[in-house]
Amino acid sequence: MKILITGSNGLLGQKIVSQAIKKGITFLATSKGENRNPDCPSEYYQSLDICDASAIEKVFSDFKPTHVIHTAAITNVDACELNPAECELVNVTATNYLFEAAQKINAHFQLLSTDFIFDGEKGNYKETDAPNPLSVYAKSKVDGEAILLNADYKNHSIVRTIIVYGIGNNLSRNNIICWAKEALSKGQPMNIIDDQFRAPTWADDLAWACLRICELSKTGIYHISGPETLSIYSIVERVAKYYDLSTESLTKTDSSTLNQPAKRPPRTGFDLTKARNDLGYNPKTIEETLKYL
Repeated sequence: MKILITGSNGLLGQKIVSQAIKKGITFLATSKGENRNPDCPSEYYQSLDICDASAIEKVFSDFKPTHVIHTAAITNVDACELNPAECELVNVTATNYLFEAAQKINAHFQLLSTDFIFDGEKGNYKETDAPNPLSVYAKSKVDGEAILLNADYKNHSIVRTIIVYGIGNNLSRNNIICWAKEALSKGQPMNIIDDQFRAPTWADDLAWACLRICELSKTGIYHISGPETLSIYSIVERVAKYYDLSTESLTKTDSSTLNQPAKRPPRTGFDLTKARNDLGYNPKTIEETLKYL
């Protein structure tokens, strides 16, 4: 197995690299620009602009991966709402470039997607539930999925996930649990919404599932998340309780006060039955992961 990883500078990409090294899996880590992960040996890294079809062709031709794990994307929901053309280019067009390159060498192609493809009216979503995106970002991920789902080529998988958190090197964006821990420890005033519900996903669990799908040659859609769906406020409360930090700086609020450009689904969360049965997926609770942060 030879895995090409896109977005290797991101949190999930770094975790996949780490686990591939431990498992002795041959891989090529790629991101745009320099390698920002000191745990990834330079000889296993190559800069790649996924919006450049010819650059993709060359990397695929040289490395000849048997599997591709495509984690690279613009995931800032509000930035996508304000820059729809850029969102389309990176999340849809580039995905198509990569998928076409994978088909030419009969490689398994795995696309990372999101709970935001759903409208959040019911929650606890199964792989078979119909998407109904509420934002430009969500629509871009639905369109990216459609490239795979509508193709005659079936050697692919789609991994949908929810609020990925964990510790990484030189990350450009923080995640809610690490941010909450830092802000709570400093007693900073925090306005936290309690009308959105998510199942936060430990990045190490997600990376394990991505590699497991490749190892078992599984195809199709998999929902991979943490085991509990909680309000954002409850997530922050759980972090405070674990570290024995005061919640006096917390104020409950609702989404309407944030004036965010993009609309969010109110309640997601996943039914993990398929992942548990097919992959042996057994995600950790927030408390089980906080000792690593």
